[in-house]
Amino acid sequence: MTITQPDLSVFETVESEVRSYCRSWPTVFDRAQGSRMTDEDGHTYLDFFAGAGSLNYGHNNPVLKRALIDYIERDGVTHGLDMSTTAKRAFLESFQNIILRPRDLPYKVMFPGPTGANSVEAALKLARKVKGRESIVSFTNAFHGMSLGALAVTGNSMKRAGAGIPLVHGTPMPFDNYLEGTYPDFLWFERLLEDQGSGLNTPAAVIVETVQGEGGINVARAEWLRALADLCERWDMLLIVDDIQMGCGRTGAFFSFEEAGIVPDIVTVSKSISGYGLPLALTLFKPELDIWEPGEHNGTFRGNNPAFVTAAAALDTYWADGQMEKQTLARGEIVEAHLKAIVEEHPEAIAEYRGRGLVWGLECIDKSLANKIAKRAYELGLLIETSGPESEVVKLLPALTTTPEELDEGLRVLARAVRDCA
Repeated sequence: MTITQPDLSVFETVESEVRSYCRSWPTVFDRAQGSRMTDEDGHTYLDFFAGAGSLNYGHNNPVLKRALIDYIERDGVTHGLDMSTTAKRAFLESFQNIILRPRDLPYKVMFPGPTGANSVEAALKLARKVKGRESIVSFTNAFHGMSLGALAVTGNSMKRAGAGIPLVHGTPMPFDNYLEGTYPDFLWFERLLEDQGSGLNTPAAVIVETVQGEGGINVARAEWLRALADLCERWDMLLIVDDIQMGCGRTGAFFSFEEAGIVPDIVTVSKSISGYGLPLALTLFKPELDIWEPGEHNGTFRGNNPAFVTAAAALDTYWADGQMEKQTLARGEIVEAHLKAIVEEHPEAIAEYRGRGLVWGLECIDKSLANKIAKRAYELGLLIETSGPESEVVKLLPALTTTPEELDEGLRVLARAVRDCA
């Protein structure tokens, strides 16, 4: 692919230095459909990034687009705060009937604001309110958002440093396999809880990702998650599962914790819940935890009605018959086979591959290699990002609707990028 130099002057002179993804992909995108993005010069890229997991059904999904256009054309309510609207009712009914009831999940649904970080803030606030305690336990390499409460339970030192103030009332514990099997699971955590001299204040809650996306595609075993749920129950701590990136079918099942057979007390959901890339977030919790006073946690844009429309359409289209989970797991097997071959071809460069469903990572032995691979993939027409504390993991997040042919195409490009850089 021949890439001309686009006009980036306005971005470089007017937009803040905080911009990041555009530095990895220095072009100006103009259109997108399905699993492909096209820049203003007509170059097309296969997208294995999917809006950092916000586009599980691809760009401009035609079914969701039609529902949205129809809603806008009839002058449906766009902005509704937390007023009752027909769009919100349709979403809640679909979510209850298609997602919650078939899984026997009793959750109340809260709209905390349009972002994942806001969902996490609401979860932490509610846990502290319910338990009357301040401390929250999180895990090494966790990522839960960029607002202050979410940063306090995030592991990445660079992101934490951006807060500019002490981040308090959060205590990190080792994530699954962080100590490489040296110690039994939760030995340290439980010892601190038992010891009156440990200095650990009794936590209100534990927050965990079943797969740490930004942390490096670290996959928690089902038995580890079950043991964590048991620990929380025995010590009267609420279990919060952050399903912002791994929910909405990313790992196969709609919720990533389903495989482990646990029922968290609180679940945070965002990114692909709207289905179309429109901002929307949910905080789900067991009914007995619903002790909010009216307006105690609110926000101007928590009534994003166009997002309710596309969210309901996504649930009705992709989750009513149970086929999406099977399709995602089958396509995950395609990805796994390709990554296995890459690791076998380059054992001196790639340490391992890991993932679930349609979220996968390649861990590079030379930590700088991952960014080189991602850059080369971009030059070859494939959009991928990196993750991990030192950006040492090549991260794959293709849309769940990516076809087997597109997966094969993108994975062949990835294999070439590795070959060119390793």
